[in-house]
Amino acid sequence: MKNKGVVLLIVFIAGLAAVAMLSKSREVPVKKAAVGLSAPDFQLRDTEDRMWDLSSLKGKVVVLNFWASWCDSCKEENPSLQALVNSEKGNERFVFASVLYKDEPSKALEYMKKNGIDFPLLIDNKNVSSAYGLTGVPETFIIGKDGIVREKIIGPIKWDTPEIRAAIDKLTSEN
Repeated sequence: MKNKGVVLLIVFIAGLAAVAMLSKSREVPVKKAAVGLSAPDFQLRDTEDRMWDLSSLKGKVVVLNFWASWCDSCKEENPSLQALVNSEKGNERFVFASVLYKDEPSKALEYMKKNGIDFPLLIDNKNVSSAYGLTGVPETFIIGKDGIVREKIIGPIKWDTPEIRAAIDKLTSEN
């Protein structure tokens, strides 16, 4: 009789485990940002308390850069990003936005002021970096005027080169 109770308990536990596994397998995986897919929409506030809504930027090429003030690779990349932003001032078809990743806004603003960086700084609510599938910083997404991710760049690059400028010009001149 004792064995029957043990066997029933084991069968019951196995049944619970099977139900749990089936319910997990039915969960729909969250799509991450990827080249060729629509960029995940977001609404974030910047350090000047302005709301940024990605969907409102359709019709413009958006360079979305994730970074942190504690990141040495980001510090290496930021001067060339600032040069790109400066060269595109007045281009109504281009928007640059940086998203602060796992960092204190006050530290980032201090770093920016000290280093002559003045591009927009959006404060991540952790949902945006997750939706974009960040693996670290810096990571940059170039979003076409149609809202489709055109490029995903992991790691620092030189943004003020003729090749990058030509690629940006090509994207901003597309219909």
